[in-house]
Amino acid sequence: MKIQRMKNRQKGFSLIELLIVVAIILIIAAIAIPNLLRSKMAANEASAVGSMRTINTSAVAYSTTYGSYPAALSDLGPSTAPTSTAADLIDSVLAAGTKSGYTFVYTAGTGDESYSLTGDPVSTSTGQRHFYTDQSGVIRYDLSTTATSASNPLS
Repeated sequence: MKIQRMKNRQKGFSLIELLIVVAIILIIAAIAIPNLLRSKMAANEASAVGSMRTINTSAVAYSTTYGSYPAALSDLGPSTAPTSTAADLIDSVLAAGTKSGYTFVYTAGTGDESYSLTGDPVSTSTGQRHFYTDQSGVIRYDLSTTATSASNPLS
């Protein structure tokens, strides 16, 4: 009789054991997901700052080559033979004005002797800070609205 009971016993996990494992996984996920989202926003903001630095450098190179700042962000974009309307200084993604959860708006100044550039998050889940720069090369930020020349400089 004892031998027969051992044969009928099935191997595996009980329902309680499986529920405990699922609960532990859910607790770990609840702790990890907010940190992951914060990390993603920080990465997007760092990418936006890097993109603004790239545009600043490219605008200076364009100005040195063509005698004025570009009239539009797309003028810095890719080309097989660089011209004043396609200088091949930035990639096509950045030239389109949206990258890593941020939208960049380039505005040429009077006579193309100056410019301003804003970088705003596409949504509150892609970033919190709004950025601004101009021909001075100083990148500024604002936490609540589109940044301007009066906003705090980035340290």
